[in-house]
Amino acid sequence: MTTQATSKRTSEGLSKGLSKGTPKGAWQITFLLFLFMVVNFADKIVVGLAGVPIMTDMKLSAEQFGLLGSSFFFLFSISAIVVGFIVNKVPTRWVLLALAVIWALAQFPMVGTVSFTTLLICRIVLGAGEGPAFSVAAHAIYKWFPDEKRTLPTAILSQGSAFGVILAVPALNWIIVNHSWHYAFGALGVVGLIWVAAWLALGKEGPLESTSAVTADEPRIPYRKLLTSRTFIGCVAATFGAYWALSLGLTWFTPFIVKGLGFSQSQAGWISILPWVFGATIVMLTGWISQLMLTRGFTTRGARGVLGSVPLIVGGAILAMLPYAPPGGIMIALLVIGSGLCGSIYVVCPPMLGEFTPVSQRGAIIAIYGALYTISGILAPMVMGNVIQHAATPIDGYMTGFTINAVIMVGSGLLGLLLLWPNTERARLTGTSQPAGTIKGAMSPT
Repeated sequence: MTTQATSKRTSEGLSKGLSKGTPKGAWQITFLLFLFMVVNFADKIVVGLAGVPIMTDMKLSAEQFGLLGSSFFFLFSISAIVVGFIVNKVPTRWVLLALAVIWALAQFPMVGTVSFTTLLICRIVLGAGEGPAFSVAAHAIYKWFPDEKRTLPTAILSQGSAFGVILAVPALNWIIVNHSWHYAFGALGVVGLIWVAAWLALGKEGPLESTSAVTADEPRIPYRKLLTSRTFIGCVAATFGAYWALSLGLTWFTPFIVKGLGFSQSQAGWISILPWVFGATIVMLTGWISQLMLTRGFTTRGARGVLGSVPLIVGGAILAMLPYAPPGGIMIALLVIGSGLCGSIYVVCPPMLGEFTPVSQRGAIIAIYGALYTISGILAPMVMGNVIQHAATPIDGYMTGFTINAVIMVGSGLLGLLLLWPNTERARLTGTSQPAGTIKGAMSPT
């Protein structure tokens, strides 16, 4: 059997798979995985939301609280890589179930009296369980949607982060204000177990791109080539800056509202929702615009690469204005808009990687991508804590920390514009063009 014949058979298999459209049940799975990400981000936000009560009760310094925020990411990247390779062989249904069980169990020790060390360990364990979450969920969804229909479900999946905060913050803040921050952790553990029960009953493995004829015939690309491709590097660089802003929001936004701007814990709970509401709008708009651009003949360079990178640059420029704004509403607005714009990059990067990565290697590549960009989650909270600790006043420290964030966002957005060329990546890596019909105009750079 010649290489040409194999390539032809692979193309025919892919085209045939695409012609089937979206399988029945795809949107049900999308909704369940959306809820999966809702729980994921509710778990993430609770430490930042309860930041002031935790620091007060446990007598933590800004540096210690920054360490607590960063501890969540200590095993985040390692776990993401390990599990990424596992899902190349193991059905995503069972991997997702195991991750959700870990999340739930990691919350319950905080219900009673807890030491700083125990809290730190539980956050590290939780981070290890949540590190692979988005990449495994994206890999699972891509087994239900052909390539040209993946941007919108990816956007919906990404929205789990925003809705996890929007839905959880009022409820968790009510528990914190009226009862105790300890019980907020317990409530999240119960919600996690409810999702586990729902997934056991309704979760399924997608019928597209399973380890069947298509994946058996597709050519493998050395991981060295995939990981050093300009689009992979561009995705990591661009999302690194976006995740810096996100991890600061998870850990330091509410303490900034309370200690930096003087709002009460109850008021700060509602204000903390604003970046996520705005971010949710940006993400959904990005998914819709990207899919519309693809149907109208734009290349994925424009409809994904440029569309995801430009908002990072604009958002960073807005954040850079923060130190010059008067404390209060204008400062909050700049922070909400500047950090919220970075959400676009999360929608477009997984589909871009999926364009040129063989199906049998996609789970690992998306996981490694996630593992690398989330390193900023380790750095950002600790940098902010250190800056605040050594600043003349807390507000000066916050302003310096957000300025650092602005510079990183602009730089990462510029790198994205320079490096994201997914529409030509497959041809460069394999020496062959994409199968006809996969993405309209995919081989013409904009």
